[in-house]
Amino acid sequence: MFQTGYLTIISEENLGGEPLYRLSYPNREVRQSLNRSLLRYLVKDPSRQMANSVQLYRLLEANDFEGLKTLFHAFFASIPYEWYTNNDIANYEGYYASVFYSYFAALGLDITVEDNSSHGCLDMAVLFNDNVYLFEFKVVEMSPKGAAMAQLKARRYADKYRARGEPIHLIAVEFSRENRNIAAFEVDEHA
Repeated sequence: MFQTGYLTIISEENLGGEPLYRLSYPNREVRQSLNRSLLRYLVKDPSRQMANSVQLYRLLEANDFEGLKTLFHAFFASIPYEWYTNNDIANYEGYYASVFYSYFAALGLDITVEDNSSHGCLDMAVLFNDNVYLFEFKVVEMSPKGAAMAQLKARRYADKYRARGEPIHLIAVEFSRENRNIAAFEVDEHA
């Protein structure tokens, strides 16, 4: 990725004679392009991927959270079961979070993953259309039901964004590794 120009070095550190590099995208266009390519691979149908992206954008514009739940449920339902055979990818929160991230990043939205604050580390923050969307992801077989929303509230992730004066939406998404899809999608619009 570095050799092709999709990533660039933003910092370098010498760790006992071993170079350690921190990489990032050189610009927004490259980030969007790379994520669109990843989505094309995931979706296998470029026209479906574009339709999903357009629908995601419009649902966010309207703050249609029920529509977002339906869109992502349909997307996960369309991932072939063969992708889950001979591996344990469905067991990891990061797999599901990566799918969410790719869709949002392909739109060129302002996204921060692993967003640190004085209270902990939020899975994903999205700033769009004068709104703040704070996402926490959990796998229900590894956490009790409702754990994602409980964490969003207990760790007060919204505090970091209150000075913006914009509506803040806490979005707790819980996945089932058994069903390989969304098990719960809870939104608190009064954060």
